[in-house]
Amino acid sequence: MRDGGEATTGADPECGTALGEACDDGGPEQGAPLLIPGDTCWRIERATRFAIFVDAAGYFATLKGAVLRAERRVLFIGWDFDPRIRLDPLNGGRPGDDRLGSVLEKAVKANPRLEIGVLQWDLGMLRALGRGLKPIVLLDRRTPDRLTFAVDTHHPVGGAHHQKIVVIDDCLAFAGGIDVTADRWDTSDHADGNPHRRRPAAGWVEGRLTGPWHDATTMMTGPAARAVAELARERWESGTGERLEPIPEELECWPEDVDPLLTDVDVAISRTRPEYGGTPLVHEVELLWLAAIAAARRSIYVESQYFASRRIAEAIAERLREPDGPDVVVLNPWTADGWLSEKAMGTARARLLEIVHEADIHDRFRLYTPVTERREHIYVHAKVTVIDDRLLRLGSSNVNNRSMGMDTECDLAIEAVEGRPGADRIAEAIVGVRNRLLAEHLGCAPDDVAAAIAHTGSLVRGIERLRRPTGRSLVPFDPPDLGRVDRALVESEVLDPEKTPNRWRRVERFFARRRRPRNRVRS
Repeated sequence: MRDGGEATTGADPECGTALGEACDDGGPEQGAPLLIPGDTCWRIERATRFAIFVDAAGYFATLKGAVLRAERRVLFIGWDFDPRIRLDPLNGGRPGDDRLGSVLEKAVKANPRLEIGVLQWDLGMLRALGRGLKPIVLLDRRTPDRLTFAVDTHHPVGGAHHQKIVVIDDCLAFAGGIDVTADRWDTSDHADGNPHRRRPAAGWVEGRLTGPWHDATTMMTGPAARAVAELARERWESGTGERLEPIPEELECWPEDVDPLLTDVDVAISRTRPEYGGTPLVHEVELLWLAAIAAARRSIYVESQYFASRRIAEAIAERLREPDGPDVVVLNPWTADGWLSEKAMGTARARLLEIVHEADIHDRFRLYTPVTERREHIYVHAKVTVIDDRLLRLGSSNVNNRSMGMDTECDLAIEAVEGRPGADRIAEAIVGVRNRLLAEHLGCAPDDVAAAIAHTGSLVRGIERLRRPTGRSLVPFDPPDLGRVDRALVESEVLDPEKTPNRWRRVERFFARRRRPRNRVRS
């Protein structure tokens, strides 16, 4: 399972490879990690502190403070970027002083040693022009010399730079699913008609109200943050041609008002990087998806903007056919953002749900969309996966083919490996994140979620017990019927083509003997 290898559908893994260490029946049956450097991740590094922001309000406020405290360098790597957005509207003050562009300018003017770089995907810039934003080249001309805006064109035709990374002084790193741009700001209550949830407009005019938006990202310090910083510098160099040296000083930069989810925890970084310009294909993101599905014992919980990867859907379908396979719960937005996205991803979702529902003979699959108190659909942009009490993964990748091999992606993951020190502590945190997310969507407390799942013995049954016909809740998604044209479009995959070799069979066989050890009783 190395980058650039041949498709291996139906073949056993070779003994001695990372995913083939136990080719005989006498191999270890538990404690085998999902996170394998060189296969399902790029590298694993220790985070001295690790936190998760659910929804953008807390993230943007923390980011503002971190930028203003930065000493040497701030690097933004993004799919989209809008300097007009407000970062902390709940804190009062003059709106103009709270705009991202004003905060960046203030930071470089106050600190003569500070440099700030912003790298945005080139087609994302075209989207920004549609919102009334001036071209980045013009923004660059009117800002201080140490504040640089750049457009990244180094990608294959049809590809996107989809990572969402911000690095402060190489010591504090944010990485996940939240773009520092318009329409992302929201609080976790997703209040109907929140007056602070506005699209930016020119000058001092207030923009129109926007709908509720659900998202998530991570923050970390320590060697894990420096690894994310290395990835960001590589991306900056590929996009601009400028090489940035690492910052040698070990700075202490954790925001005092943020409580970490975990301390001293190993964090894995998984990437997607398309084959382009002489660089080989990297598809660690897809391999981790397949490994996670193969290894799941009781439950798979997914939040994603799309459900459009046939390979992932077919892997889920295979697990659903098993009499003792895992429950699978997916959260999506009701519709994709924009006509073309809905045509590509919405029709693919409808077709793949046919495959999954046909396989769901034990009634263990659900696809929901969250709604507000007044039953308005909340747009799900978060990219989160929780496997049992074992794996928490959060990043930029979606469940679509683009994220597996066409776009650049960055996912972070933590794992509780049986038998390793601290596994119970990590497992508790992983389940806590899942229950906190479900509590937000179901309008209840995390303890209520934990109790419902424990009482029913099932993730699906627990959610069904807590769902309500009114107010905040989760609504089952009913896919539309596909006409002949839409069905032909889906089957051709012309709008979302597969770009990676199929390694599901190799991964599934490797983890099958480990997910159900001998004498283990399903709980």
